[in-house]
Amino acid sequence: MADTQFGPDGWTPARLGNLSGKTYVITGANAGTGFQAARIFLSKGAKVVMLNRSEEKSAAAVKDLKQEFGPSADVSFIRMDLADLSSVRAASENLLATLPRIDALICNAAIAQVPTQKLTVDGFESQLGTNHYGHFLLCGKLFERLESSGGRIVVVASLGYNLGIKTIQFDDMNWDKNYSANPVYSQSKLAQMMFAYELQDRVKAAGRDLEVYVCHPGASATSLISTSGGTMTRMLWWLMTKTPFVQSAEKGAYPEVMCATETGLKQRALHGPTGRMQTGGPVGTGKLEPHAHDKQVMARLWEVSEEATGFNWPV
Repeated sequence: MADTQFGPDGWTPARLGNLSGKTYVITGANAGTGFQAARIFLSKGAKVVMLNRSEEKSAAAVKDLKQEFGPSADVSFIRMDLADLSSVRAASENLLATLPRIDALICNAAIAQVPTQKLTVDGFESQLGTNHYGHFLLCGKLFERLESSGGRIVVVASLGYNLGIKTIQFDDMNWDKNYSANPVYSQSKLAQMMFAYELQDRVKAAGRDLEVYVCHPGASATSLISTSGGTMTRMLWWLMTKTPFVQSAEKGAYPEVMCATETGLKQRALHGPTGRMQTGGPVGTGKLEPHAHDKQVMARLWEVSEEATGFNWPV
C-alpha cells in the first residue's frame, strides 16, 4: 500500500543531524504532537517558537522544556488564537519583527469534533475558521520570510479528510443547515490539505523558493479530542488511547518533524504512518486520495479563503 524510503523502521529522529541555527515555528505546541516536535527540535540544538492560545500552558511548557534541555534551550512562545484573525495578524507581525529566518512553519494546532455549531469572532464555523482560515492567513503573512530562508510550510492534516463529503460545501461554509461534528471536522482538514496542494501549484508556477508538505500523525494519544470533542467522543477516545491501536504523541510527531527537515520528500503526497490503515507503524509516504487535490475545488477554495480572511497572497 504505502512505501517508506527509510527502511523497515521508517523515518525516525535518528536521521536528524545538528539543527543549530535553524528556527522552527509551531502552532499548538504546548501539548501533544506539537510539544513533542518542539522537544525533538530542541534536542538537536534548534530554536523553537510556539504559537499557542494559552499563556499559562505555554509558560508551563517552556519551563518543562528548559528543565529537560537546560536554561539555554532557545524556546519561547507568542500568544496567538487561530480562531481570531486579528490575533493571527498580531502574532505574525511579532514573528516578522523578531525572527530574521524561519526554516519551517508547522501548522500543527487544531480543534476537532466540536459537538454543536460555534462561530469564531470573525463569523466562521469554528473548526474551519481555526484549522483552515487561521493557518491560511498565518502562512500568507509569513510566506516571504519563509521563502527568503529557503523554508517550508508543513500542514498537519488528518485521515479524517477522507471521512466527510469529499469536497467543499461552498453553498454553506458555516454548515448552518446540516451541522454535524465529524463531517465538519473532516471538511476543515480537507480544506487545509487543498490549501497546501494549491499553494504547491502556485509556488511552482511563480518560480518561488518554498516547499510545502502535508502529513498526519496517525492515531496518536494527544489532547485534541479531549479539549474540543463532546462528552461521549471524549470517553470513547480515552478508552481507545489505552489500546495498542493508538501510538504515543512522540511517535505522532515524527511525520511533522520529517516534513520540516528531510530532503527528497515528494510534495504532492500525504506523509505519515504506513502501517495498518495508516494509523501507526513506520513513518514514510502513505496513500493520498485524489479528491484532496481536485484542482477546480482547490482553486475555488483559495479564492474563497482570500476573501474570507481579507488577505491576498503574494503568489
